[in-house]
Amino acid sequence: MRLLVVGQLNGQLASAVKMAMAQGAKVSHVETIAAATHALRAGQGADLLLVDYNLDIAALIAANEAERIRVPVVACGVDSDARKAADAIRAGAKEFIPLPPDAEMIAAVLAAVSDDNRPMIAEDPAMRAVIAMAEQVAPSEASILITGESGSGKEIVARHVHQKSRRNSKPFISVNCAAIPENLLESELFGHEKGAFTGALARRIGKFEEANGGTLLLDEISEMDTRLQAKLLRAIQEREIDRVGGSQPVRVDIRILATSNRDLVQAVRDGTFREDLLYRLNVVNLRLPPLRERPGDILPMAEFFIRKYAAANGLSPRILSAEARRRLLGHRWPGNVRELENAMHRAVLLASGDVIEEGAVRLPDGQPLGPSDAGARAAQIAATTAEAISRSFVGQTVAAMEQQLIIDTLEHCFGNRTHAANILGISIRTLRNKLKEYTEAGVSVPAPQMGASAA
Repeated sequence: MRLLVVGQLNGQLASAVKMAMAQGAKVSHVETIAAATHALRAGQGADLLLVDYNLDIAALIAANEAERIRVPVVACGVDSDARKAADAIRAGAKEFIPLPPDAEMIAAVLAAVSDDNRPMIAEDPAMRAVIAMAEQVAPSEASILITGESGSGKEIVARHVHQKSRRNSKPFISVNCAAIPENLLESELFGHEKGAFTGALARRIGKFEEANGGTLLLDEISEMDTRLQAKLLRAIQEREIDRVGGSQPVRVDIRILATSNRDLVQAVRDGTFREDLLYRLNVVNLRLPPLRERPGDILPMAEFFIRKYAAANGLSPRILSAEARRRLLGHRWPGNVRELENAMHRAVLLASGDVIEEGAVRLPDGQPLGPSDAGARAAQIAATTAEAISRSFVGQTVAAMEQQLIIDTLEHCFGNRTHAANILGISIRTLRNKLKEYTEAGVSVPAPQMGASAA
């Protein structure tokens, strides 16, 4: 996590900085509100601001909002002046930390505000197969497209890929393409020069430059406008960007990951997504199974969320009753991991004791989960299917995985040999030789579809 400390670095604040660094935070420091906004605008990214409550926190948040910079603020101060602390919270700070600091409080606030405590839980064979492939390709520079239903954990997998990559000491920057208005997304990604448009009061570094040397995640990329897709394609191909209103291209060195909960091949057919951009992004596809297809993950995740929310609410540890476990396994979880997390948060609060009974596990509208028998049978079927699927991935040789990657890439390219060779980073001659070898071995090779090149 990246922490920007704002204020005079006196002894007490310096102690807080050391404690944050001990928790693994990467810490930088400025003394004034203006310097903080300037640093963020210039591309010095931060996941959290730790600000002296003697400074004008409201002005800092307003200045950041004007630049569409949204970073949570935690106030801190010596002597624990209750009025100043309350003013800081009213101004928009998420939390207040009294100085001198307490190590456990620092750790708790960093985890709570940054929401960085999201471990990779993959106990089910179907999910283990996905993670095995993710870890195999993580050290490469290949672009990866992560697909799956909403709430299935695509961003967590993307972070895992970054942590297993050679770029893990550099920034991991995520941009939600669906959450940013179309007319602002270009500036968010590529930055802008002063005066490029109304409200552009100073140069702003975009996410491409902020992620330089590291990984850029384009979350829900299917929602990006086709005009902007063309500019993104050029940036990926040329490894350079143009700021809005800029006159000179800027070189960048990043690895691109993207997620989508939609079928991008169908989006290409519908004309809402560029085919050439899909080829560039989809060098490797990681499909996350929905939670109902990985029942082996349900209880480990549920137990993690119970521990998390019991601690967050100052409650004693809770355990799930046998019937509650059966109900969890029998539910289809249409909202996937996100729905499970919310259900466990409610269950922790509704439980009458240290055991979470089935009555505490409820739907958002307060209704209990349905009977478990039918759902349990479906879960068992899904578990069997998932295990069969996993056996097709785990334990394969490198040659077998190479064959699978080539065939899958060719399918995504609709049989176009030239596109497939470019994506795979091999010559067309090498690709033809591989396909000839597969054909002679009796492997079905995708034929070029109408209009696709067989060269």
